[in-house]
Amino acid sequence: MSKKKRSAQPPSPRQPGAVARAQRARPWWPTAAAALLALAGAVAAWLVFRNRGVELPAPAGAPPQPAVSYADFVGAETCGECHAAIYDGWKQSTHGRAGGPPTRARVIAPFNGRPIRFRDAQVTPSVTDSGAFIFTVAQASRPLRAFRIDAVVGGGFMAGGGTQGFFSRFPDGTFRFLPFDYSRAQQLWFCNTLGRGNRGSVPITPAIALADCADWPPYRILGSSESVQSCQQCHGSQIHVAFDTSTRRYETGFATLAINCESCHGPGRRHVDLARSGRIGATLDIGMRPLATLTKDQSLEVCFQCHTVKTAVERQHLPGKGLQEHFALKLPLLVDTLYFPDGRTRAFAYQEGHLSSDCYLNGSMTCTDCHDPHTQWYRDLNGAPLQGRFDNGQCLDCHASKAEPLARHTHHRAASLGSRCVSCHMPYLQEPSVGHQIRYARSDHTIPIPRPLYDTRLGVENACQQCHGDQTAQRLEAQVTTWYGELKPHAAPVAALLAADSVSDAATAARMILSATDAPPHPMAEFAGLAAVMRRYAGPDMSALDRETIDRLKRLAKSADPDVQALALATLHLARGADPKIRRFLARQLRALGPRDNAIRNRWVSILEVRGGAYLASDDYRSALAAYRKAQELKPGDPAVSRSLGVAYTRLGDYTRAIEQFRRSLELSANQPQVLVELGFALMQHGDLDGAMAAYRQAIAVNPWEPAGYANLGLAYLRRGAVQPAIDALEHAVALDPGLADAHFALASAYAQLSQFKRAATALGRGLEFDPQNTTARRMLEAFRNR
Repeated sequence: MSKKKRSAQPPSPRQPGAVARAQRARPWWPTAAAALLALAGAVAAWLVFRNRGVELPAPAGAPPQPAVSYADFVGAETCGECHAAIYDGWKQSTHGRAGGPPTRARVIAPFNGRPIRFRDAQVTPSVTDSGAFIFTVAQASRPLRAFRIDAVVGGGFMAGGGTQGFFSRFPDGTFRFLPFDYSRAQQLWFCNTLGRGNRGSVPITPAIALADCADWPPYRILGSSESVQSCQQCHGSQIHVAFDTSTRRYETGFATLAINCESCHGPGRRHVDLARSGRIGATLDIGMRPLATLTKDQSLEVCFQCHTVKTAVERQHLPGKGLQEHFALKLPLLVDTLYFPDGRTRAFAYQEGHLSSDCYLNGSMTCTDCHDPHTQWYRDLNGAPLQGRFDNGQCLDCHASKAEPLARHTHHRAASLGSRCVSCHMPYLQEPSVGHQIRYARSDHTIPIPRPLYDTRLGVENACQQCHGDQTAQRLEAQVTTWYGELKPHAAPVAALLAADSVSDAATAARMILSATDAPPHPMAEFAGLAAVMRRYAGPDMSALDRETIDRLKRLAKSADPDVQALALATLHLARGADPKIRRFLARQLRALGPRDNAIRNRWVSILEVRGGAYLASDDYRSALAAYRKAQELKPGDPAVSRSLGVAYTRLGDYTRAIEQFRRSLELSANQPQVLVELGFALMQHGDLDGAMAAYRQAIAVNPWEPAGYANLGLAYLRRGAVQPAIDALEHAVALDPGLADAHFALASAYAQLSQFKRAATALGRGLEFDPQNTTARRMLEAFRNR
């Protein structure tokens, strides 16, 4: 479904006033007081003086990783030559049938020529005489648009509500997700409105407009790309997306849209070569990592390649490379409060709740303890197949005493739903951000104890009420207490975070959260607590932090968990990075990282970038500048950090420094069309219109599929008074991305200057589809209609 892969990346800052694909907001023309700039300069000079002699070590470079290339993968069919039984089981599994090209057997949605009706559009799914599956989009006063289906993802397999989505190959070479999802259980078409109507996923009816669908016009791509928002690499195997600077198109490839053997096992060529040579048994080396020998966390990482929301901290991940070096599993909590303190889903999640379960924290549970990795069917700890997802053998193989007799523990008849372990401890819960109109429930992998009153306070559907909906939470709580007595308390980091939520004083709340650092490790709750401390309390170069807070942050800065360690270091750096004592501590920690330097440093920089983005969003530009400058201390050669600094300087109105940073970013990485657009905006604000137009033209030369270059070139032409060239550029921009509301509004202005008021009204109407709250555009539209 359209919500399916939330990759939580640090928000990319953009120039206010420039038109960009990633963020469609009304232009903001930066202004800044001279006094603020003077103060920023004075603070900067003071910091340089105070920190003289306390330098943070330069990046150590990425540690050697397995040399993995796409040529190292052989495909599932090759594996099947020797492992026939396993291959046959996989072929019928949900992984084996996860996706592929459209066929009548694979497509479950009705491509029968019956239209899907929006308020302002009609979308007809059909199959051509040649067998092609297409969506034909018809809107008044616009040409028909046909989207050929080139890839299908999902088959409606999930018990809690399975869906199917579709991708179409675009002229730029990307496969883009189409906003027409299908629910198998409900047998209806729906779309995701988050970011537009914010009603979650809703059925497509004449009550909604096509532009209410957040994925219209299509922009999310199959695979991972730095410049285009993506679904990462989870909806297929060995997906690669790269922009070819010679052809100026994206090259998209994949082994299959199923989840194949090598997605988990890593590349198989050496293994196959050894097997075919007859040398496979000569040594312990089998040519690939044997997954049965992995530790608990290593095993989980295999599954968490896809079954978790995560932040990319290093590009170009392939199976066989280290997950921790490329992805941070907890950093999404800095961007969005996805989970409650106990790890349960507050907004949207996959199976990362496992990391908050007692079975993981105080036991050895991995995914494959319950799930057969090849058939995806259910099994017990010893690998014996079970009857299904509700079989108590998943739990009683470890908790054998609960079965003697079963009813004594469950207080329900042994054969009833109430005596199924998963009914109480792993209930299916609707994903909150999806809403309640489309069934999309997933089993709770935190494996919690039922706590009716606590769950009700959080707004989580309580497991007891799924069967006993006629009972109040108070009544159910009383019954649970009667049966089991006082319930097991939450882990200390969870309890501290829950208590701090109700404390208004940020410093007191921070101390409460950090007081739990002496408890047994709970990395997920520790990170959530640190995220709350940074969000509520820590600010750039605070005048003081109390000794206890500093000591506890230092303790967490030595955590074995890379996300927790990086966040503790980043918090100290942000809040007291000007203090020589703290800087010496940070420098020592960096030097001690050794081969972990790259993984921790990348996370640390990403955290500071996230904070900088949050400060920008709240118009606190000086704090954003401070956060980005600290990030540049850590990675002075990172083009993304230089870009962020350029944006912060632009917001402050310091265009000279903004131009310097954008040019530095481009020196480090030349092929960045959006940075060229941002450079052009800064140049234009600085009075260099010719330089701005040259930057926009260079952005178009780098990537002619990037609409922001054309849109901002059109704005520059308007400023110069060249109306027709402005119209040409702006029309090109909205042809590439009809969702650019600002470009439509600028186009309307250009048409009006030529007295083409009907065309101006049309452009305003199309812009208002994507920015309906723009009162200025609405007033202009009324004026043109009344002429």
